[in-house]
Amino acid sequence: MTSMALNRTALARIALAGALLLAAGLLAAWRAPAAEQAALIAAPVVDSPKTAGPAQTAVLSGGCFWGVQGVFEHVRGVRRVVSGYAGGAKSTAEYGNVSTGSTGHAESVQISFDPAQISYGEILRVFFSVAHDPTQLNRQGPDVGSQYRSEIFYSNPEQQRIAEAYIAQLEQAHAFARPIVTRVDSLPGFYPAEEYHQDFLVHNPTYPYIVFNDLPKIENLKRVLPDYYVGRPVLLSNVIAH
Repeated sequence: MTSMALNRTALARIALAGALLLAAGLLAAWRAPAAEQAALIAAPVVDSPKTAGPAQTAVLSGGCFWGVQGVFEHVRGVRRVVSGYAGGAKSTAEYGNVSTGSTGHAESVQISFDPAQISYGEILRVFFSVAHDPTQLNRQGPDVGSQYRSEIFYSNPEQQRIAEAYIAQLEQAHAFARPIVTRVDSLPGFYPAEEYHQDFLVHNPTYPYIVFNDLPKIENLKRVLPDYYVGRPVLLSNVIAH
């Protein structure tokens, strides 16, 4: 092999090694937020009692709805989880519009749950512990913009009281290294997202974004809050089929 050929081979190997290192660095950067957001926090002191009755709903925003939906589909007592948009007008509740960050919408999930099995406060505990990082302002991990903000949309005064009291409790306990930036606002309306966004994690388990950002959240749920975890997800497609 000539000297020129050796140089070309060496340069090619260096370039390949550099590309692999860059890729590893990017993957590590993607992986970090999901791992960091797992936090074992206390249950809410102020909460609604567990009582039999009709299903209740919670609407939460915590970054990309793929992962938040995926987490709550594995939570005990949850009956249905819908990805969608909240905070803006019905006329702009469309993925392309919402992605501009100018509609007032946040990517959100609507969670229907059995109040005899899990309380609203416990839903919030999962939300703060493993579903997202409540200290990131207008972003979650690699996603940046107001559409990825942390927000709790309440539908009645009881939900508002529980959410505000829980945030105050966590702040007083210094549960997180940084201040909680989660907003608590009245729900103006919830609009389901396009069909291809529903159950996205389950249908696309090898999608790189899911692998590095969202699957670790489900593992964190299983590890940090095992009493809330159920192995078989409650899929929206199955709920609709029945």
